[in-house]
Amino acid sequence: MKPERPARPADQVGTVERAGVTIAYQVWDGPAFERGNGGPTVVLMPTWSIVPSRMWKAQVPYLARHFRVVTFDGRGSGASSKPVGAAAYAEAEYVADTLAVLDATGVADCVLVGFSRGAPWALQVAAAQPGRVRGVVCVGSAPGLVPDPKGLWGERQPSSEGWAKYNRHYWQEGGYEDFIEFFFGQIFSEPHSSKQIEDGIRWGLQIGPDRLVDTEAARQAQQPSLPAVQCPVLIVHGSDDPVRPLAEAQRLAELTGGSLVTIEGGGHAPHARDPVFFNRLLKDFVTAQQPVRRTWVRALNRPRRALYLSSPIGLGHAKRDLAIAQELRVLRPDLQLDWLAQHPVTRVLQDAGETVHPASGLLISEAAHIDFEADDHDLHAFQAIRRMDEILVANFLTFADLVDDRYYDLVIADEAWEVDYFLHENPELKHFAYAWLTDFIGWLPMPDGGPAEAALTADYNAEMLEHRARYPRLRDHSIFVGDPEDIVTTTFGPGLPSIRDWATTNYTFTGYIIGPPPTTTGPRSSQLRCVVSVGGSAAGKALLHRVLDAVPLARRLVPGLEFVFVTGPRIDPTELPPTEGVTIHGYLPDLNQQLAVADLAITQGGLSTCMELTALRIPFIYVPLEHHFEQNFHVRARLDRHNAGHHLPYEAARNPQLLAEAIAKQLTQPIDYLPVPTNAAPRAATLLNELL
Repeated sequence: MKPERPARPADQVGTVERAGVTIAYQVWDGPAFERGNGGPTVVLMPTWSIVPSRMWKAQVPYLARHFRVVTFDGRGSGASSKPVGAAAYAEAEYVADTLAVLDATGVADCVLVGFSRGAPWALQVAAAQPGRVRGVVCVGSAPGLVPDPKGLWGERQPSSEGWAKYNRHYWQEGGYEDFIEFFFGQIFSEPHSSKQIEDGIRWGLQIGPDRLVDTEAARQAQQPSLPAVQCPVLIVHGSDDPVRPLAEAQRLAELTGGSLVTIEGGGHAPHARDPVFFNRLLKDFVTAQQPVRRTWVRALNRPRRALYLSSPIGLGHAKRDLAIAQELRVLRPDLQLDWLAQHPVTRVLQDAGETVHPASGLLISEAAHIDFEADDHDLHAFQAIRRMDEILVANFLTFADLVDDRYYDLVIADEAWEVDYFLHENPELKHFAYAWLTDFIGWLPMPDGGPAEAALTADYNAEMLEHRARYPRLRDHSIFVGDPEDIVTTTFGPGLPSIRDWATTNYTFTGYIIGPPPTTTGPRSSQLRCVVSVGGSAAGKALLHRVLDAVPLARRLVPGLEFVFVTGPRIDPTELPPTEGVTIHGYLPDLNQQLAVADLAITQGGLSTCMELTALRIPFIYVPLEHHFEQNFHVRARLDRHNAGHHLPYEAARNPQLLAEAIAKQLTQPIDYLPVPTNAAPRAATLLNELL
């Protein structure tokens, strides 16, 4: 598994030492701090040492857009020291650590956010330094104000079922991993919480049973107490929290005079499981006393306006979205169209003279994450998207802030997965017409993922089906870029419907949308030409090198064969060594012109390039990224239907001789592709125009 890669690296990383214990902290300066006009620092407190400060990963990128943010690993966790003995983990030590971090990072004015055991520590800091703490937010609070029915932690239990696993003897005598799995299943009691549980288990295994015993022994010796605080307090608690009951939060609200927000159906960690709701709530709490400057435009004074979101994974979405936008402007000449997009899509849009909204600069790069996840033409797309969770939260909140600040009649989301998912999780945020576009439906497991991956993909699919069944009104149009026959016939998972059957009753079909056709095919070269292109990400870098290895052999089999390599916007063309018979380009805005005059093309398994070649009736070899379920299943099924392209596994492409022989053979193969419709973009534009 790839190591964790924070969505937004800290601006400062440091340590502070107190009584021989080193505490590691991170600081994100935030725009207000950088401008020098102050504002409160948001301090995300540590909690029980079973997790490090990474537990706040869904909060940091968004909050750091608005405030200075500080996190630190509590003693016993993450990069901080792990002292031995219960005395080192007394409540007073965590409070003193917090004050030391505030001093070290120069925090004079702050809001403290405490989760679970961190909530009473935050309140104690606020009581000790009322002039420094502007407010306290308590999440899943565990100050011990109501009885804990979980049994005797320090005594041997006759059973290891349920909460009997919460036992020092069980932890230290071989049951620790079993306890960790149980415990995080309890923390995230909400359905479809597999990623949060997975993160918690990974973190919990890092501390080990002996240090966790020390931390719990310290808590057991502590008498619950609640200091008086003067600042505002916000308490957020799940109604179905199996770790600390809602009564704990209700009592805390009574004693502090604080506000209580109950998450109906929520578990112990709403900041992680419902981050969109929590982050917006937290931002409002921090900014409650700050001045507001905004403009409201009367309804009839508003020009007609749409916001277009185009997936940044590759460039194919941008081409088809531009084609749709051009047709939509024919139908609505008065339409003001903004784009919320990332590199490399923004490069295509800017070349086309489109208006890219400035908020696009706030988006965290999904393409960079995909590049990080890829390795030697191997990209486990499903797991890569799961591990993109904190990026998706942050980018959705950028979108949500944008549509709150500026009205839009219509939002068009072309595979903007975060927008579709979090709108279904927070349907009250929809106040515009909304159209969803995609060219595949259904997460599918790779065979070597075994039962575990099959269960995960089925769970993700089941959640999507539940979203759509509960909120059919949320999408005003669900548009499939293709035909019903392009959809795989497998099921979403055990006990779930056929993907094609479900899609035909829930989607409108446009046929495949090809970008603008080449202006001219031009004269073909007297020499045969093979164009090698790997799309808009860096995931295809290894394939470029494999084809380069095969070039000399291919030129022996086909004398005079020329190669044109197009690395795209995220691969430096100078990384490829000069090779006889090869011309190397970086990003080409007119790649379709190159493809149109090719005698053969080689690409990875991206749908857009493959379908463009199909429409141009150019022979091509496609090499899907290994473990990329969309390219290996969805794209291949569509290309098989169109009788288009020659599928070559990457293992074969590793062999220069086999690849060279495939190149020579495909140059002589007849073309019998299924035609690609030319009226799909106008059809999609007509559907969108209905919503305007």
